[in-house]
Amino acid sequence: MVRDGVWRTSTRSGSEGNCVEVAGFTETVGVRDSKDQQGPELSFSLSAWGGFVAATRAKQLDNRR
Repeated sequence: MVRDGVWRTSTRSGSEGNCVEVAGFTETVGVRDSKDQQGPELSFSLSAWGGFVAATRAKQLDNRR
């Protein structure tokens, strides 16, 4: 994750407009809805975000088993 505060659309976002954007800041990672850029943002610590990404990649959060 580049920590420059620039919002980027997820590479996993669908073409139907169901997109999220992420931005890496000095000590946090922000997540927001790309369709509502002035709306609410979620903020995660770097360690919490890293845990989420690792669990996602390991398919530990996949409920379609």
